Parts: sequence; C-alpha cells; structure tokens
Amino acid sequence: MKLLVIGQSVADIIDFNGKRTLKPGGIFYSIIALNNLKENQDKISLVTAVDKKHYLLFKDEYEKLDEKVFNHVENIPIVHLKIEQEEERHEMYENINQNLGFNIKDFNLFDGILINMVTGFDITLEQLKDIRKNYKGMIYFDVHTFSRGLDNNMQRYFRVIPDFKEWASNVDIIQVNKNELKTLTEKETEEGIIKEVLSYGIKYLILTLEDNGAKIFFKEDDAVKSIYEPAIKVDLKNKVGCGDVFGAVFFYSYISQKEKNITKALKRANIAAGCTAFYEDMNEFKNLKKDVFLRLN
Repeated sequence: MKLLVIGQSVADIIDFNGKRTLKPGGIFYSIIALNNLKENQDKISLVTAVDKKHYLLFKDEYEKLDEKVFNHVENIPIVHLKIEQEEERHEMYENINQNLGFNIKDFNLFDGILINMVTGFDITLEQLKDIRKNYKGMIYFDVHTFSRGLDNNMQRYFRVIPDFKEWASNVDIIQVNKNELKTLTEKETEEGIIKEVLSYGIKYLILTLEDNGAKIFFKEDDAVKSIYEPAIKVDLKNKVGCGDVFGAVFFYSYISQKEKNITKALKRANIAAGCTAFYEDMNEFKNLKKDVFLRLN
C-alpha cells in the first residue's frame, strides 16, 4: 500500500494546565501515527515544508518516510496553542506559509491521498482540482484550520469557508469536529449541514466528538445514515494531535482493507485518537499499534 500525505509542518508552543512546551505539530501527528501503525511493505510519502531551525523536532519520524517532497522555507509556522479542558483551543500564529509546491508526475501510483489542512493554506483549490483530475483513487480531506479565518493580529477565528462546495466536490471523505462542521455551509442545524455536504458528492462525512467518540455519515438509497463509535476511556494528558491521528488511522485502515469496512476503520481511528490523548511523550507512539490492537480484542 502506498499513501501520499499532504500538509504543513508547524512548531507548537502549547500552554496546557499552566505548562508551556515546544513540540512538533501539524502534519507530524499524521506521520508519527502512520509510521507506527503501518506494515513493513507499506510506503508513506509526504509533501510538507521544513526549515533548518526546527527540523530536529521532526527528523526522527520524517527520515523514516519512503519519499519526502520538502519545500525548504526560512520559517515554518509557529502556533501558540492555549488548551482549555472543556472548550475549543485558542490559536495564534507566527508565520503563515502559502500553499505547498509539489511536482508529482503520477498520482495514480498511490492507493490513497490524505490532505490535512493544518494551516488552511496548505494547498489551493486549483491544486486540489488538478489532483482530482489526474487521480482515480480516494482523497481524504481533514478540514482542520481551513475552518478558521486569519485576522490582522494572526488570531484564528471560525467562519463559513468560502466556496466549500467546490472543495468538497473534489474529495471523497471529509473530516471535521463539532465547531468545524458549522463552517461548511450557511445551514444552521447539524442535520441541515450534513445533508447538504453529502449532496456535494462525497462518500463519507466524519464528525469527531472528542471524549464522546465519532460518527460517520453517508447516503444510502437517498437517506442519510450514520455509524457511531463511542470514545475509549483514558486519563487525559494531551489534547493536541488527536484529530490528526484519527484521520491518518481511519484512512490508512480503510484503504488497507480489501472489503473497505468503515466500521472497522472508525473503531481503530477512535482508539488511536484516545491513545494520543493518553500519551504524554512522543516516544509513547511506538506503542500505538500494540495499544490499538489490544483494545480491539
């Protein structure tokens, strides 16, 4: 199995429970999850941006990749994250890199393409359309910070995403959390938003619900159906990267299965996200595959 991952690398300065730490962030969480879950024969390729100052934060995981399409920049984005126990986190940025550049001759060499809009500026609509035009496989799209605008003080704020129907019509699976869901259309109810987004031609809409688990929505005989997976119970030690890990594990699990079973993929992704919330140190990700499969049994 060959998977292409596209998304920005960022350095996170995290304020959680009064403690400030500098950690690798953004697409790093997708990669560390895939590196520790994949089988030996699987190939992971990454399109991202890196800089000299912060590369050591990412080096151990990025050097394991099979193909690296690096945009070398002077400064990657720095994200100041203030994490609240019960509320959406607050984000302020230093440096916003524009879209990633990549020259991939044949996208159909990949079994799946995972796009994580870490900063919201990771790729342009034109780039996405070009991928879709030249690619027959599955495209997974994590809305992430695409749901937030950027003000003059580099603060991020939720807004309705401009032209989202065009973006959605070029992907197969969309992932959002509760707040991001509200930015997809002008509809005011959850039911109305879900119904409209599914009408754009996507296959699945995934809604992550933090400690309440996750739901996946799809259409069957013109009716909207859903599957729910409750969260696993963990001692919360971390609230960063859980959604990134969820998306990476869901998509990897889904495209790796011959039968393409969304229930299995959802369960594995939910467990992996829960493990991420429990992991206090990056080194604990080496246990991810074991921890996921132990909880499956």
